[in-house]
Amino acid sequence: MDIMKNKKILIVDDEPEIREMIERFLRKEGFFRVYTAGNVAHALAMCRIEKPDAAILDIMLPDGDGFSLLSSIRSFSDMPVLFLSARGEDEDRLLGLGLGADDYMVKPFLPRELILRLMGILKRVYASNTIERLPVFRLGGLTIDLESAVVHGKETELPLTAKEHAILVKLYENQNRIVTSDALCQAVWGDESYGYENTLMVHVRRIREKIEEDPSKPAYLLTVRGLGYKLMTQETR
Repeated sequence: MDIMKNKKILIVDDEPEIREMIERFLRKEGFFRVYTAGNVAHALAMCRIEKPDAAILDIMLPDGDGFSLLSSIRSFSDMPVLFLSARGEDEDRLLGLGLGADDYMVKPFLPRELILRLMGILKRVYASNTIERLPVFRLGGLTIDLESAVVHGKETELPLTAKEHAILVKLYENQNRIVTSDALCQAVWGDESYGYENTLMVHVRRIREKIEEDPSKPAYLLTVRGLGYKLMTQETR
């Protein structure tokens, strides 16, 4: 698994169709921690709550502009930023880069080029750091390898699907704490997560079948009625 695909990506654009298109291409390329926002206020809230590793920002936004948004982000985060805008004037490009953006693309754009530029930014910023690996941890007699997306038993090896993997990553990031159903759906399905609660329950049940000795009486992946779920790891139980 490409470790860069584990990075959290925030897409900020006031056009839902553009947001959905970019998110679709990112997920198709293997990114599964994708967040979206349609205005400056929502984008800043997402930055503070989810702490994305990179952002794709539009310039024209209903409650401000991408330049002021980047300035606000820079007050608390050094995450890389790629501007994606219909404004292709040299002044805008220079202003964006001068404010600390890592790249600047003009609409219309080729989705494949966007992915290549984003990957280039991620590798440039993060590959030089200590290699980040997804955790490997134990639950009873099982070893959960999130890097390889596999559950290892004494004589078994059960692969995790992409959705199961995304759910477990989110739960592990918040181990021993409640993760709401809404937060899990957002982590897995992004802004299209409304109405996926029943589907989430199905995926949770399948995860339990892989990690629990008795899936009907879970000891590790617990349901918190009316709120969401909690992953109790060996370190925190």
